[in-house]
Amino acid sequence: MFDRLQAVEDRYERLNELLSDPDVVSDSKKLREYSKEQSDIQEMVEVYREYKDVKQQLADTKEMLDNEKDPEMHEMVKEEFNELNARIPELEERLKILLIPKDPNDDKNVIMEIRGAAGGDEANIFAGDLFRMYSRYAETQGWKIDIMEATPNPMGGYKEVIFMINGQGAYSKFKYENGAHRVQRVPATESQGRIHTSTATVACLPEVEEVDVEIHEKDIRVDTFASSGAGGQSVNTTMSAVRMTHIPTGVVVSMQDERSQIKNREKAMKILRARVADMYMQEAQKEIDATRKSAVGTGDRSERIRTYNYPQNRVTDHRIGLTLQKLDIIMEGKLDEIIDALMLEEQASKLAHLNDEA
Repeated sequence: MFDRLQAVEDRYERLNELLSDPDVVSDSKKLREYSKEQSDIQEMVEVYREYKDVKQQLADTKEMLDNEKDPEMHEMVKEEFNELNARIPELEERLKILLIPKDPNDDKNVIMEIRGAAGGDEANIFAGDLFRMYSRYAETQGWKIDIMEATPNPMGGYKEVIFMINGQGAYSKFKYENGAHRVQRVPATESQGRIHTSTATVACLPEVEEVDVEIHEKDIRVDTFASSGAGGQSVNTTMSAVRMTHIPTGVVVSMQDERSQIKNREKAMKILRARVADMYMQEAQKEIDATRKSAVGTGDRSERIRTYNYPQNRVTDHRIGLTLQKLDIIMEGKLDEIIDALMLEEQASKLAHLNDEA
């Protein structure tokens, strides 16, 4: 572990030199890349230096303790020695956690796609409930929500809603929502009071910048058409709606939310980049290890991750076996307890893996 920490500190010093290099300063791409790398490891370096400093103080205090003859001074030095000695395991634990590989997408904005799945109108209504829940949670974090595309359901909710959440670290919290969400309740359309089970799927994609994934213009086919409203009637006589197809992967994005074709193109391109990057990432992960599963599940869209039981006011996250009798509170966007538990479980799993490697 300490060899790795020393290598990180050496890299930090090298980055200091590079960030002062005129060639790097004049290259915005390299400057951004090196600045981010340095920022990502700064806390680890600071804690490692604190650890080394405490170890040195401990050695010096031990020497004083061995040589001190005066009983009163000996007791004072012993107390200082014990305090320093108690800090060592705390700092070692912090360093182990900081050594856990960080998801490079954690700091990014997130594009979320919610769709009604099994259950007809009730599934679409539930998709709307999930959108409201996520929107309220985002607001508590001070994050901005931008609806990119929405297909309302006549009975309420959405057949599909795609939106971006803009905020530092948004993806680090919402990435755990990837998968199938199941609801058990009496639908508003049910006349006999029977409980139905329906599902909605949630996809969470980190926003991808042009520098993150390269999509060539020649690989994109763009079709334009007049946007339409519910039932297919035309609501815009201009050809403002856009359909983008990424030919190498077959990924298709349609956008008609804006009246301007330029704005629809911009939004479609953001979603296209995110979906293409997600496809490449999933393919690469399968190649690395087709059988590996993290503590919080595979993130597969088809995997049922959570059940919302309205009659019992209960939410169960199946990945970590967490059950909370506070569905009403959670649906108001109070998601911290669930998200924190998922983050801790993932951290514990990665820490155990790190210890196994050591």
